[in-house]
Amino acid sequence: MADQKQDYSFWTKYKKFAGNEIMLYVIMIVGIILGIIIVSYFKS
Repeated sequence: MADQKQDYSFWTKYKKFAGNEIMLYVIMIVGIILGIIIVSYFKS
């Protein structure tokens, strides 16, 4: 239980500190995946 509490506090601090950066990476990854799906769809 102590380890879970440490992980939770770490993640809350990390999200508060770099939440915008995480969102940027998530949007980038989703965009790349959508791009690959669209390209493969039009090729086939």
